[in-house]
Amino acid sequence: MNGISNALNGLYDISGVEVGQHFYWQIAGFQVHAQVLITSWVVIAILLGSAVIAVRNPQTIPTAGQNFFEYVLEFIRDVSKTQIGEEYGPWVPFIGTMFLFIFVSNWSGALLPWKIIQLPHGELAAPTNDINTTVALALLTSVAYFYAGLSKKGLGYFSKYIQPTPILLPINILEDFTKPLSLSFRLFGNILADELVVVVLVSLVPSVVPIPVMFLGLFISGIQALIFATLAAAYIGESMEGHH
Repeated sequence: MNGISNALNGLYDISGVEVGQHFYWQIAGFQVHAQVLITSWVVIAILLGSAVIAVRNPQTIPTAGQNFFEYVLEFIRDVSKTQIGEEYGPWVPFIGTMFLFIFVSNWSGALLPWKIIQLPHGELAAPTNDINTTVALALLTSVAYFYAGLSKKGLGYFSKYIQPTPILLPINILEDFTKPLSLSFRLFGNILADELVVVVLVSLVPSVVPIPVMFLGLFISGIQALIFATLAAAYIGESMEGHH
């Protein structure tokens, strides 16, 4: 028991470690990470504004914006159907929200001039450049696939932990803890590394060299959004099918 207590105390101490400076708001006695909230609201506003402008007046002959959003919807439906199966329909909004939020967040780090907005402490960056955002997205995914499994199978969903043999119970439980960890750290690490590389190159060779790296970063950012959405759909499909 002492060992477990010491381990939990160690994790609590680690959770208080900060890298760099951060800007906080005090709301109803709670300390809120203002940088992440501000940039997340900007991303949400971009998504909502784009959707409203593109589809507020649907045409029989689709406009360019309407065509684009219909293509994105079809793409998300295809990803969901491939990973989840025939019962993919109710999960398209969730997978689509994850994909679009992460995609626009990742691209905002390269395309939006966050640095020109001055804060009392710290600086603005892409929402996915903060571990708080990626962990929250990963935990939402975990809640989603637990809900998917329980809503379809009831308490029988938990029988998967002793399959194919009860000996694997600890490993199967550990797997559900590693899924959100891998999702969050993969996304956070890639986006943080990309932005750091661009910052370093701009400081060393500010003229031409960073441009190809920035284009590569945009490509990687899109791929990371697709990977996260695909894995989220795969985990949901797995929980509903009951196999690994």
